[in-house]
Amino acid sequence: MSENLIVPTMAEMLAQGKQPEVLFWVGCAGSFDDRAKKITKAFVRILNRSNVSFAVLGTEESCTGDPAKRAGNEFLFQMQAMMNIEVLNAYEAKKIVTACPHCFNTLKNEYPELGGKYEVVHHTEFLKSLLDDGRLTIEGGQFKGKRITFHDPCYLGRANNVYEAPRDLILKLDAELVEMKRSKANGLCCGAGGAQMFKDAEPGNKEINVERTEDALETKPDIIAAGCPFCNTMMTDGIKNKEKEGDVKVMDIAELIANAQDL
Repeated sequence: MSENLIVPTMAEMLAQGKQPEVLFWVGCAGSFDDRAKKITKAFVRILNRSNVSFAVLGTEESCTGDPAKRAGNEFLFQMQAMMNIEVLNAYEAKKIVTACPHCFNTLKNEYPELGGKYEVVHHTEFLKSLLDDGRLTIEGGQFKGKRITFHDPCYLGRANNVYEAPRDLILKLDAELVEMKRSKANGLCCGAGGAQMFKDAEPGNKEINVERTEDALETKPDIIAAGCPFCNTMMTDGIKNKEKEGDVKVMDIAELIANAQDL
């Protein structure tokens, strides 16, 4: 991609004597996974367009420790967390935004007791605040009248009660929001949480992501909207399993907005 994205690091900001409005925590998926990188870029394009002063840690960012903790390795989690907290505190980070609910949940709820106290927001909440403050405008564009269903990420929804921000953004696209039978507090996991993303399937006759994709396809959507890179992968794999890949797209909320704005 030859596009000109402006992504300053905290180190560069500090050298200029500036403190950004938010620190964008990219996360492992958003940094290394080819599909999730597109979500990162879409979000950065929106930040650039909205004139948000932000910075990333760059090579100083390490895994939050979520997979280690969920898999039961508390020692490794605390080592990873302490390293990140040291870096964040050195830069006097106050507000962190991330497109990954796993990073969001860990930074918000588990770092404070280790000395890392920050205001942490999910990118859908941040985009909603940009919209409310008039810094971002959304017109439906190509999504006008499209049927979009939103899959609630476990660590965004049930763990942190963030349900409305992503839905408000979908409605702002003039799209038709169609809810799955299992949604919001009754949502079903995509199957990737708790470090399951990185291990082989357990014995059984159906994968969780296929079950969840069936929930989504029941709503006859044009697009399955996600707010998590892991959910995105699992739902995309589920659609491949259903041989409907050509018909239904899986897109992150940030991608929907960036595309509607032709960013």
